[in-house]
Amino acid sequence: MSYPPVLSVPASDNLACLCPTCLAKRVNSKLDDIYQEYTTEDLVRLAKPYAANTQLIENIDYTKENGYMVLSAWYLLKRGKCCGNGCRHCPYGNASTNNANNVG
Repeated sequence: MSYPPVLSVPASDNLACLCPTCLAKRVNSKLDDIYQEYTTEDLVRLAKPYAANTQLIENIDYTKENGYMVLSAWYLLKRGKCCGNGCRHCPYGNASTNNANNVG
């Protein structure tokens, strides 16, 4: 219930057989498609019901890179607004480009 409801489940596709890691990767992949289809305002509305969930999910809310937690666009959408830190995956159009010190 903490995963965003973005996957349709055709009768021929059994998602119950996916481990949590694989399911999270599959949801994240679908989110990447959704980011291209909807406005930022629509995406914030989609993410808002999950804002209170403080339990971060690897491969949905963040990935690990060189020992750092890199926040995803989904996590940043759940915040509801840009924090102004130039996060790499900023869905609000304020991402910095190739900042090695940026872990957001």
